Amino acid sequence: MTVKLNERAFQHAKKVVQDGEVVIDDRDAWSEHRPSAGQENHYIEEHGMAAYGRWYLGIDDEHAEDTKGHYKFPYSDFEKVHRCGVLAAEARAAQNDYTDIEVAAAHLHGMLDALK
Repeated sequence: MTVKLNERAFQHAKKVVQDGEVVIDDRDAWSEHRPSAGQENHYIEEHGMAAYGRWYLGIDDEHAEDTKGHYKFPYSDFEKVHRCGVLAAEARAAQNDYTDIEVAAAHLHGMLDALK
């Protein structure tokens, strides 16, 4: 399994943060703010898989691009970047030695903290 940074999602996340579409929440809020499987499916039905992928910092090349399994490390609710999602992605990437994703999430973390 090769999981690597989804550069398109990282660029999208930076733009969303620059546009001020963020939620500055606490680390532990991600379990409440993370989209459910039903919300993910609805988003895919409405916007397509390519748009869905913009909200995930990682891609897994073991899964086809047209599957949800291809996308890892969510950071948003499909509208706003959530600080708690970025922190969760940063921690999980570090635990799994996905350095490129960890560095990208840390960059977003810094951008969000600068808004506080």
